[in-house]
Amino acid sequence: QVQLVESGGGLVQPGGSLRLSCVASGIVFIVTTMNWYRRAPGKERELVASITPDGELNYLLYSVKGRFTISRHNAERTVYLSMNNLKPEDTAVYYCNSAPWDYWGQGTPVTVSS
Repeated sequence: QVQLVESGGGLVQPGGSLRLSCVASGIVFIVTTMNWYRRAPGKERELVASITPDGELNYLLYSVKGRFTISRHNAERTVYLSMNNLKPEDTAVYYCNSAPWDYWGQGTPVTVSS
């Protein structure tokens, strides 16, 4: 049974930081590209960041460059999204996704508000 379990979301003030985690089970993590998506209220889902199996950056959304970092720890089967200098427009539910085997986590909400 494949599971992707996200954690780390919450309420943060503008300019604050959060680190999201996604722990994977049931997949061969070391050969899997891992992605973070988000869906803001009333908007389409968008790809935020992607990392290759060996830890190279595959993609980073332009609006988060310089603020967000994706990383992974293969031994712990975990992918991270470190988010700094958060802005209200980063408010969304953030989802972990695997590729090419298209599995999804349940999402973790991030709210940036004063």
